[in-house]
Amino acid sequence: MADKASRALVLYGDGLARFVDSSNTHIHSLASVASCSFLSLPHAPPETEHERIVREFSHLLDASEAYTIASGLKSKGSEHEISTLSQRFMGLKAALVTDSSSLTSFGKLIGLDVLQLSEICQKSDSFPSDATSTELLSLLGFEGGKCLDVSLLYDLVFVHIGVDNVGMIESLVGSIMKMAQPGSVIASRLHLSVVLSYGSVTDKDASVFPVKTPQEGINHAFAGLVPRQSYTMRGEKPRDDIRDYCPMLVAQWQDAVTRRDLVDTLSFKTLKKLSGNLVIPTDRFIHEVAFKLWKAPKYGA
Repeated sequence: MADKASRALVLYGDGLARFVDSSNTHIHSLASVASCSFLSLPHAPPETEHERIVREFSHLLDASEAYTIASGLKSKGSEHEISTLSQRFMGLKAALVTDSSSLTSFGKLIGLDVLQLSEICQKSDSFPSDATSTELLSLLGFEGGKCLDVSLLYDLVFVHIGVDNVGMIESLVGSIMKMAQPGSVIASRLHLSVVLSYGSVTDKDASVFPVKTPQEGINHAFAGLVPRQSYTMRGEKPRDDIRDYCPMLVAQWQDAVTRRDLVDTLSFKTLKKLSGNLVIPTDRFIHEVAFKLWKAPKYGA
């Protein structure tokens, strides 16, 4: 645990997990020094692509209840039931950087300051670039190699990057890691997460990207005695809607804070075999991040 609260940057590649390959060396380099895991999602209802984008984002922020209200799945008049991230996480100041109009509306609903990714790109003349990374880090108070303790800055910045933009995340990771050299102020205070999802999935994906490992060799008479994995539970109640395939992939890094596992590439196959944290529900992700920011108690072990 750090001796000061961290600032968090989350790079979310929406639908990009399928497209990362061996050429994305910066992403894999981050995974090799990070703590990696899967984030399990629930089964999806029939939905449009815009609805999927917002629904999966809502799970990352444990805001699925707000999504059901916003999408009209709950009766009108229930808007007052929506709690902002600041209310839920001890005054957390958070921003969402995106060019998605659907996410813009939802982000504002749950209390996020929403910034346009395209505008941040224009400020840095070209994208991706070191200047763009500098702009993002400055939102967290990292300037000139220092961490400014100014109340107007953000504790958390969430960058949503859509499909066909693996190169954008690749470049951002490379430049951010160059700025956050081990032993620097930025490295000690920056909690960096890269999250990659599979986007829209089909039944064929169930056999290609399965989270569950077949329980070979177990006598069927005793199969019911095998305990449920923790990601399938919420408190003492089972999560019966868990999708056992196409989880999100996540790598989290903070110098001298996060534990390093044996993962050397951010891929489904490698995470399934070597990740240290295995599987957690997607709606617990924000709780893990908020803990590093001293805005929530520890989730899990």
